[in-house]
Amino acid sequence: MDRDSEEISGKSLRNIIGLGFVSFFTDVSTEMCFSVLPVFVLWELGATRAIFGLIEGLAEATSYIFRMLSGIISDKLGKRKPLVLVGYAFSSVVKPLLSVARTWVDALIIRSGDRVGKGIRASPRDALLSEVAPERHIGKAFGLHRTLDQLGAIVGPALAFLLMPLIGMRGIFSFSFIPGLVALIILIFFVEEKKGRRQEARKTGNVMGVLRKEFLLLLLVITIFSVGAFNFSFILLRAGDLGITEAFIPIIYAIINITHTGVGIPAGTLSDKIGKERVMLMGYATFFLTSLLCMTLVGEPSYALLIAAVYGIYFGIVETVQRALIPEYSSTDARATAYGIYYFVVGLSFLAANTIVGALWEYIGAQAAFTYSLIMSAAGIIGMVSFLYLRDSVRKV
Repeated sequence: MDRDSEEISGKSLRNIIGLGFVSFFTDVSTEMCFSVLPVFVLWELGATRAIFGLIEGLAEATSYIFRMLSGIISDKLGKRKPLVLVGYAFSSVVKPLLSVARTWVDALIIRSGDRVGKGIRASPRDALLSEVAPERHIGKAFGLHRTLDQLGAIVGPALAFLLMPLIGMRGIFSFSFIPGLVALIILIFFVEEKKGRRQEARKTGNVMGVLRKEFLLLLLVITIFSVGAFNFSFILLRAGDLGITEAFIPIIYAIINITHTGVGIPAGTLSDKIGKERVMLMGYATFFLTSLLCMTLVGEPSYALLIAAVYGIYFGIVETVQRALIPEYSSTDARATAYGIYYFVVGLSFLAANTIVGALWEYIGAQAAFTYSLIMSAAGIIGMVSFLYLRDSVRKV
């Protein structure tokens, strides 16, 4: 049977589901921490919003730098699973150290350490996932994986909400080691490595091989959008400004993850049918709406629920479809490298986005911060439309 016409079944499905459950338990561990992290850093450790934005930006940038390095190494070795295992193990050990953090510098170091682990595993994992999925159903495969992944991001904040009165925020950080350990056991025993071939070692690796014109133009569009795309933490901060109390912040985070989870498979499946770039446009438009809602809705705690739900839809679409799009612009033997370059560019963009949004919010006000994001998301929409026009025009020649 032609790989292009296969359905997702058998060994491929087992690997996708296995990786999904690894991500599920890792996300239970991670998100129970991150759902209370903004409150912990600002209210207990005494950081400002500007500092918090810098923490988030540096942590994510660190992650994306390591994603590029691990992608290149994975293609050189022709192996995925060993790097995936190292990355998950590192994060599982580092996160619980938040329980002993005393300053925002401690939080920065630990948060960045966790993201190092994510950086080591992300590119090899996505390359492995794209390799086991039939080409016609890559979007669906990433959607299925994303759904299982995000179910953990629902359970994590819910656990944090239940455990908060019993063990406090620091206890939540310590407890996060348990689901992280379960994830490692599943990865070791239930996910199989797909054999690859070792690439010839040369100074530039596979980097120059993936830097083709269409890929570069796509990265440019993603960059334009991403430098205005703040992360979920600013939605939690906005919820606090709207009157949501500390105890209910994890519920706002859970809403983000519920809508994120619900849109994963539909977005991935739709992208296989009408084109991933067009579905990405829908995601960009949803972020534009999120920024607009953050600017205009004030004075009522229930508005935080709507903002969180819309943000989750945006994040679910973009996180699923952008990752599924990369294989269309890269060759199989350089796939992890392509993911690494993509993640590196996005990481630098997120560093800029979170730092700028945090600084604008701190020194000018929330309206300025969300206006900036509104403008950049509009530019990203225009960029993607232009990219599609140019790409289609060239392919018709």
